[in-house]
Amino acid sequence: MADIAKLKTLLALPHPVSDTWEADNAAAAAQGNEVDMEENINSLSGNQLFTATDAGEFVGLSDAKKQLWVSWCNSDRDPHNAANVAFVNFIFEGGTKTIIALALLRKRPVSLFAKEGVGRVRTGEIAEARRMP
Repeated sequence: MADIAKLKTLLALPHPVSDTWEADNAAAAAQGNEVDMEENINSLSGNQLFTATDAGEFVGLSDAKKQLWVSWCNSDRDPHNAANVAFVNFIFEGGTKTIIALALLRKRPVSLFAKEGVGRVRTGEIAEARRMP
């Protein structure tokens, strides 16, 4: 069940994509549940990092860089941390397939309601939030 008070607050603000909320409760629920935003991922597992590595690029690394990369992928990493980004760029030296793959993993698609922590919202919950004083 959605947090109705939080939902009421969201509905009182302009919709961040369309600027206005639909007047119809079912349409407003669909609007807020639509996956039309992105959210930062706070951590990537070592497995995700290594899986995103392009095999051809990995084979082309020096032995020292291969060892560094495998060692670095042994723990979870914050993909937005400047030092981590710099390390990846150092290993793969600029716009490579691995860097692009890792950049794509930094965000995930979400709905506004999910991004704001309200969860999936039903039509009745929109109506209830709009009736709240």
